[in-house]
Amino acid sequence: MTNEAYQKIVELISLAAQKGALKKAVLSKSTDTANVKCTLTLRHVGGKTVLQAETLRADNKALHQNIAPDDISRIGEVACDWAQINLITTLGDCELRSSKKGKVTLLGGDKLSRALAENDAPCAKIESNNREKNYILSGNEPFLKLLDVSDESGRVRDKRQSKFRQINRFLELIRDCLSHLPSEGTLRICDLCCGKSYLSFAAYHYFTEVLGRDVRMTGVDLKPDVVAYCNEVAQKLNFNGLEFLHGDVNKYECDEHVHLIISLHACDIATDFVLNKATEWQADVILSTPCCHHEMNHTIDCEALSFITEHSMLRQKLCDAATDALRLKRLEACGYTVCALELIDPEETPKNIMLRALKRRNFDPASTEAKRLQEEYLAAKAFLVGDKKVSF
Repeated sequence: MTNEAYQKIVELISLAAQKGALKKAVLSKSTDTANVKCTLTLRHVGGKTVLQAETLRADNKALHQNIAPDDISRIGEVACDWAQINLITTLGDCELRSSKKGKVTLLGGDKLSRALAENDAPCAKIESNNREKNYILSGNEPFLKLLDVSDESGRVRDKRQSKFRQINRFLELIRDCLSHLPSEGTLRICDLCCGKSYLSFAAYHYFTEVLGRDVRMTGVDLKPDVVAYCNEVAQKLNFNGLEFLHGDVNKYECDEHVHLIISLHACDIATDFVLNKATEWQADVILSTPCCHHEMNHTIDCEALSFITEHSMLRQKLCDAATDALRLKRLEACGYTVCALELIDPEETPKNIMLRALKRRNFDPASTEAKRLQEEYLAAKAFLVGDKKVSF
């Protein structure tokens, strides 16, 4: 393989696999019309960890081959037949695109390379060749029964299957971040704009019951009836380290260091309020799934993108992506390694983007790098909204 971009992404796939950070690499747009898609994942096979390539053929057959994670030559042989490669890891993503004219571009490669080199990679879950899905939760947990996700026998209700998958996926994302949280002592966690708090109860259960950790956790929300209900559920479960407070996230103050901040579907600029608090407190890990993105839709002012913004549906899609991208740029400028992850299958909910930020060790806010990151964020914001005052 002679193309530099292809060589680079092959090396990144190999490195991510060797570090256990590889979630999957999806190869599409094959030069061979008989091939539809190829997916590379880590698997336990015969007592060894291998990179398994599953190629879906046009005749609906699937071909498999197992590759040693450090075998760059064989990974390259697989990769060279595809015009698009999306590499997804626990430390971020990158994408290779090859045009019909033969121009090859690697997006996010340098950033992912730095992240893999500078950080302890949270390990991705590695499946065995047995295809049965192993969830962190079984459905029999008391909090799931009390929240009516499961019935009294522990069977997940048919109408709550997607919620059950969402909760489990969220816990998997927390598990990916454990190396960035203290391994001893009391964990301080906040769920800001917590709503009905499915994730609060799930996270508290995971840390206390599964991992055996001591936790102090606070959920904050503006709806008094929801807060009262959540406190009642916490008392019934004897979750003594979990409390819910009625109040404005902007005005909530915590008198101790917060290790983990979570937030699910905080509406519009409420997500920015959450991220503002998280960076103000210098939380170690931030996991936030935004909901709607109205503010950018009302304030975007970019002549270069007018060919998109003149179409209302495309304008909204652009604003969704641009808002979250700006949020990540701001978190990066505040000293975090950032990425956007898929929380759950988009067929189940379009609100499926998880913004993850991991506090960088020894980040110097006065450094040249920090100033450059801040300038990049401000330039991106000015490009999109000019000098308008916005929340993101």
